[in-house]
Parts: sequence; C-alpha cells; structure tokens
Amino acid sequence: MRQEAPDDDVRTLVLHAKNGCTESFGTLYDRYVDLVYRYIYFRVGSHQLAEDLTSETFLRALRRIADFTWQGRDFGAWLVTIARNLVTDHFKSGRYRLEIPTGEIIDVPLDGSHIPENAVVTAIINDRILRAVRDLNPEQQECVVLRFLHGLSLAETALIMGKKSGAIKALQFRAVRALARALKHDLA
Repeated sequence: MRQEAPDDDVRTLVLHAKNGCTESFGTLYDRYVDLVYRYIYFRVGSHQLAEDLTSETFLRALRRIADFTWQGRDFGAWLVTIARNLVTDHFKSGRYRLEIPTGEIIDVPLDGSHIPENAVVTAIINDRILRAVRDLNPEQQECVVLRFLHGLSLAETALIMGKKSGAIKALQFRAVRALARALKHDLA
C-alpha cells in the first residue's frame, strides 16, 4: 500500500476545505499557523499584532479558499502571500503612525538545562542579528526571512515575492554580504 505524499495530503485537505469541510481547513491551519505567525512577527515585531494579523490571514484564506487554484506553488506560499499583503496594508494604513516598535526580549528558557551566561550571550547575538536584518532594505529583509527563518526554497520565495529565482539568488547574495559587513565586528 502506497503512503500518501505530503503534497497529496495537502491537496486533499485543500480540496475538502474548498468543499466546505471545516475539519480539513482546521488541519491546514494547524499545519501552517506557525509559518504564518513567524513571518508576520518578524515583519511587525509585536506578538499581539502578529497574532491579530495571523488570525486575519486565516480568516481571509477561509473566505477565499474556494478560489484557490494550484499554480505550481505550495499552499503555505499562498498563505504567506496573504500575510505579506496584510502586513503591507497595516504599514500603509493610518494605524501605523511612524512608530518604531521596540523588539520584545527574546524568550530563552531557563529550565536548568541552560547556563544563564550562555542564555544571555545567545539572546544578545540573536538580538544583534535581528537588528542587522532589520537594517537591510525591505526586499533583502523579506528574502532573508523567507529563505533562512522560514526555510522556503528559492522557487517558493520567488513566487511569494513576485520575482524570478535568479533575482532571488542575487538578492540573497547581496543581503548576506550586507549582513556580513554589518556583523563583522560584532560577532568576531
């Protein structure tokens, strides 16, 4: 008996969700909510706002699931595209009044298995890397987040960003070089 491939599983879930099966949409939500949340959180820097925009992403996806068609991209890429548009709309709207959110402290578990000094050093390094990424131009930021934080492929990143794979390679290369220059003295 052949085991169903993950892509086939997602296709089946999407098909059932398109036909009104809320349980299938719930399974898709469970599968992709972390990806969407992490993408949004990195872009907005606030847990509360990221939760709100993640909820709105899935609400819009539920409303539009009947219109979803397979165009050579993963269902997760479709969700991230919706999230990307919501984040863009948020920053364009009047609600965003040129406020620069201060980054929330990175939560590092101190359950005894971590040495406090190491946790502090790790938090400082992570904070510095995130600040360096935020100093990149918006396209480079998005490329780095999609490729390295979310682990998307070049093709998936290209689809989300509306570019060709070659352009994403070049953008990624320039972003990594800019990060290396920015972090040269900090992480040596």
